[in-house]
Amino acid sequence: MSERSLSPSRPSGTAALARGPLPILAAAVLWGTTGTASSLAPASAPAAAIGSAGLVLGGLLLFLTGRGSLALLRHGDRPTRGALALGAVAVAGYPLSFYPAVALAGVAVATVITLGSAPVFAGLLAWLTGRGRPTARWTAATLAAVLGCAVLVLGSELTGAEAVRPAGVLLALVAGLSYSAYTLVAERLIQRGHPSQAVMGTMFAGGGLAVLPVVLAAGTAWLATVSGALVALHLAVFTVFAAYWLFGLGLRHTSASVATTLTLAEPAVAALLGVLVVGERLPAVSWAGLAVLALGLAILRAPARR
Repeated sequence: MSERSLSPSRPSGTAALARGPLPILAAAVLWGTTGTASSLAPASAPAAAIGSAGLVLGGLLLFLTGRGSLALLRHGDRPTRGALALGAVAVAGYPLSFYPAVALAGVAVATVITLGSAPVFAGLLAWLTGRGRPTARWTAATLAAVLGCAVLVLGSELTGAEAVRPAGVLLALVAGLSYSAYTLVAERLIQRGHPSQAVMGTMFAGGGLAVLPVVLAAGTAWLATVSGALVALHLAVFTVFAAYWLFGLGLRHTSASVATTLTLAEPAVAALLGVLVVGERLPAVSWAGLAVLALGLAILRAPARR
């Protein structure tokens, strides 16, 4: 399949949304359930182990169900295998940096820094690797989305917040870089004609193998409990397997920089779930942030004028 047929600019209207942005937004909705689900895990479960356990099982599911995963691993040329290895390292780096960042900087700050920095890193990496400069439209949409995300998440914590540890901020930036890096690798491989399921399955299986020692070292007793097993299954099936299947599908017609901006919808979903399911209340400033975030995503999703 030629790269022209994979270009996100060819389709228009509803077809363009269904082929690119909508699967990515659907993945963001699934990722938005992560916080609510992980909060139900046993208190004895280390944060990094929870995320890593979901990656191990979810990565295995992606690999086993991904058509062409084994063939891609066996018969891919050296550059392809190198890219897959780099993607797997980046995949493994995300849970190992994001969850400790949450512990050191807090959920709100870590989420904003990670998700807010990811599209910036993606745009810079794409530029540095010869994919072209970020467009004015992407820049405007990303700035609006990042601002809206920050106001939404931090709106209820702007006063009386505890000091944030610099190590937590650094780890959150590493998580954002990891996320943007494996997204860019996946985009390159998928738009070269490799099946999206095979690419995501191989990368995430490799990432799962890399973090397996972390799960074992942290202890697996929590996985034997009902709540622990259900949380791990939810993370594996919905936030890894299903979400990244959709994400890979969307990357066939969406650039990595645009995809990482679209997934800023994740904290909006998490906030709405907190209101609708947990009974939390959002202050007016957070609702304003949600509106700005939605505006940024709408700018990015709107068909470009010809």
